[in-house]
Amino acid sequence: MARYRASAADLLVVYDDMDLPAGKIRLRPNGGPGGHNGIKSIIGALGTQGFARLRVGVGRPGPGDDQIEHVLGRASSEDQGLVDAAVETAAEVITCYLSEGVETAMNRYN
Repeated sequence: MARYRASAADLLVVYDDMDLPAGKIRLRPNGGPGGHNGIKSIIGALGTQGFARLRVGVGRPGPGDDQIEHVLGRASSEDQGLVDAAVETAAEVITCYLSEGVETAMNRYN
């Protein structure tokens, strides 16, 4: 961010979220980490929660399944189509966010 003289308000973080069902997306202009360690780390590094985030739902693993394997491994055949569609929609959200702003993108895609 320093290299490009960007502020936290210029940032859009796109990340996987087990708290959303597979294939769902949510755009927010700011907020807390919601238990996501990567977002906690970004907030800690920036010293602010004032950046936009686009959550892409990957759902929760089954009972006894490893969370890391669930997020980093292959999606089930049932979830893969949902995740693929969510990634396509996320690209549209990002384009809208960049051209029309966070409020318009949230109204159109959330």
